[in-house]
Amino acid sequence: MTTPDPTDDVVERLREIAPHLFSEGRIDFDKLKELLGGQVEQGTERYGLSWAGKSEAFRNVQTPSVATLLPMPNESVDWDNTENLIIEGDNLEVLKLLQKPYHGKVKMIYIDPPYNTGNEFIYPDNFREGLQDYLR
Repeated sequence: MTTPDPTDDVVERLREIAPHLFSEGRIDFDKLKELLGGQVEQGTERYGLSWAGKSEAFRNVQTPSVATLLPMPNESVDWDNTENLIIEGDNLEVLKLLQKPYHGKVKMIYIDPPYNTGNEFIYPDNFREGLQDYLR
């Protein structure tokens, strides 16, 4: 079982509300631009965030997940009465799995950032000096 492909979901919604935008089963972008009229901005530069690997990150977000969340009542505290969950896993994969079934039902998600990943950081993350030297 995999999570739904977000792109497929958008295409299906578009097919439902504007079937005339499709030609031979594919979106006709000229018709879409015509429909959107002044909402389409072309040729102007816009502000935005850019980083190395951004395109790959967006592709990863669009890739369906094949993972599964498994409840572990034996490792939980007060499983039958709690309204909270702690989920361990890859942040992106877990968020993909939660997106559809829990949409609008979750009040907060706390994501603990990756730690000690072994990657090279652009800032010094090796504190070898003593506390007193650090505080000076």
